[in-house]
Amino acid sequence: MPIVVDIDLLLAKRKMSVGALADRVGITPTNLAVLKNGRAKAIRFTTLEALCAVLDCQPGELLRWEPEASTAVTSAGDGRERPLLPGGAEP
Repeated sequence: MPIVVDIDLLLAKRKMSVGALADRVGITPTNLAVLKNGRAKAIRFTTLEALCAVLDCQPGELLRWEPEASTAVTSAGDGRERPLLPGGAEP
């Protein structure tokens, strides 16, 4: 998945456990694990807001985008999309 969640990094910096974060945010440790392991398909803004408040961070410190070569696409000029080659070159 091209969206990476950096909760582990922020937890380490704040010397906080996953369980403590889950309690303070108000979500289950299981749901927090799904989010931090990159298996979540979505996140509610209220959850993102709570994470930022508890971790004293900005959303951009929690989430970042890393393009995957196989999923990057470009417009073909005719409305179709096609994958980009590694390095961003068009086929």
